[in-house]
Amino acid sequence: METTTQRSFLKALGPGLLWAGAAVGVSHLVQSTRAGASFGLELLGLVIIANVFKYPAFSFGPRYAAATGTSLLEGYRRQGLWALVLYAILTLGTMFIIQAVVTVVTAAIGAALLGWSGSAAVVQLTIFLTVICAAILFVGDYSWLDRVIKLVVALFTVSTVAATALVLPRVDWGTIRLLPSAELFSDPASVLFMVALVGWMPSAFDISIWHSLWTLARRQETKYAATVDEALLDFNIGYLGTALLAFCFVALGAGIMYHSGTRFPESAAGFANQVIALYTETLGAWSKPLIGLSAFTVMFSTTLTVIDGFPRALATLVSRFNGPELPDRVSPINRSVYWISLVVLGLGSIGIVGFLLGSMVALVDLATVLSFLTAPLLAWLNHRVILAKEMPEEHRPRLAMVAYSWTGIIFSTAFALYFLRVRWGA
Repeated sequence: METTTQRSFLKALGPGLLWAGAAVGVSHLVQSTRAGASFGLELLGLVIIANVFKYPAFSFGPRYAAATGTSLLEGYRRQGLWALVLYAILTLGTMFIIQAVVTVVTAAIGAALLGWSGSAAVVQLTIFLTVICAAILFVGDYSWLDRVIKLVVALFTVSTVAATALVLPRVDWGTIRLLPSAELFSDPASVLFMVALVGWMPSAFDISIWHSLWTLARRQETKYAATVDEALLDFNIGYLGTALLAFCFVALGAGIMYHSGTRFPESAAGFANQVIALYTETLGAWSKPLIGLSAFTVMFSTTLTVIDGFPRALATLVSRFNGPELPDRVSPINRSVYWISLVVLGLGSIGIVGFLLGSMVALVDLATVLSFLTAPLLAWLNHRVILAKEMPEEHRPRLAMVAYSWTGIIFSTAFALYFLRVRWGA
């Protein structure tokens, strides 16, 4: 029999799973698999470190929304117009390539599962997926987004863990390290890859803003205002799940591809076909549906949440330029701006898909590196907002969490500066 506490938490449950759906995508399927395939488990420690140090900045999204009834963008507005302008520049500078990357990877996997070949098939599926995602949001808005993602997250979690269990006996556990070797840090190509890996591990900090917006949308849908503790528990479930799945994909890459001598193709279609082929050759043809389901649902969840996240953030951003956000406001975002942004995002991302088809890996690296280099700024903004005067005193992070947050900001900044030094020379 459900208790009142359980019923309350079920009403709060959702935004953390949306966060997981957005996070577990290119960072896991592409970058974590590449890490395992190229380095075995040597970069697993780096993956863990990225998840640990990024936690505070991500957790401030649901904490702020639950405590104030407004989004992180309202917190940015209270910091000053400069904070909104900075966020707008960062968003407009990255959103098209991010949407294009996640959609084309999803389409490439779908084409591989269907046995379709050629760039035309990937382009057609990219357009189809974009339209399907837009239709889901048009028909059901947040409620359908929430339901679809809960189902998809459950599917890809079960299928990915099952696939990993099959591969674990093949993993070379002798390659595991807490920190990458000094040789990797002295090699520019390896540093570039490690930065790309950390850039979206577990995800870009943009999602902390989306999470705060989804928290408010969930509140409006259920008519229940989750407490800060409930919002953080919902987030922690999603966050720990993404960390587990990051390990799974590193292990999958290490177990199947490490020491195989196989190199990933640059094209989206070639990458998808090779990943699925390697798994089925190693585990048997019977495993293709399992691997395919895991890969496709992982990427579909990211495509759907990203195509909602950017327009939702932009629509709220426009409203914040026009005035303050009111707690528990019936319509916290400008719906016209939301749909215009969604259409522009969809058309813009489809427009650059042609460039992605032949050089997907390079452009994935570019997108993740851009996110990595902007991470310190967004983490710093979230840090300022969570300590602002509008935050109720009892819900502000304690001294230990404040220190933890500063450690994460320093980690992101130091790694970014090191990358710039290696990339362009001291």
